[in-house]
Amino acid sequence: MRALRGLWHWRHNPLRRATDLTEAWVALVALVLIAVAAPVTGCLVGAVAQDSLQRTARQQQHTRHLVTATVVRDLGDAPLETDPDTTTAREAHRRVLADWTAPDGTQRHGRTLTDLKSPHTGDHFGLWTDPHGRIATRPLDSATATTHAVLAGVGAALLAAGLVEGLRRLAVWRMVRRRYARWDRAWDRAGPDWGKAGTNS
Repeated sequence: MRALRGLWHWRHNPLRRATDLTEAWVALVALVLIAVAAPVTGCLVGAVAQDSLQRTARQQQHTRHLVTATVVRDLGDAPLETDPDTTTAREAHRRVLADWTAPDGTQRHGRTLTDLKSPHTGDHFGLWTDPHGRIATRPLDSATATTHAVLAGVGAALLAAGLVEGLRRLAVWRMVRRRYARWDRAWDRAGPDWGKAGTNS
């Protein structure tokens, strides 16, 4: 809106400089790009991310299995490194030595994390594995995939808008520098006698 007002203001103004009109046009083009190109970019990136993430979610849901593991021995508190997609800050995890049966029927034994607050030998808990019984993270669910895709789209739109605004500011900065350079040359042409009584009068 400001760009439109600027264009109208400088349209027939006798004090208008070429750079004033150019600056107003640059602002208008930037406004149109931010209003149109940024949302389109966000939608395209979001759609691509949604397609990719939903495909990943479907693949993980087919290749990861929830099995029942049995605690053999408590190994103490879990390290802080946990998967941010599958855990929350309120979930307390413990390291345990456990036994479980893989989806292919083989018996497995190893260290893993459990959400049991006080695990004891013989306690059961759910454990995500691949088809061969190797420990895996919880599969990505459809809602989480959609959330990530929306965030990617919003981030791309904001990045595109920021890039357009940055280019606009750069263009205006260069025009202002050229304008100041012209003023300096004009002052130099006026010479050191400018302002003295009787000079060119």
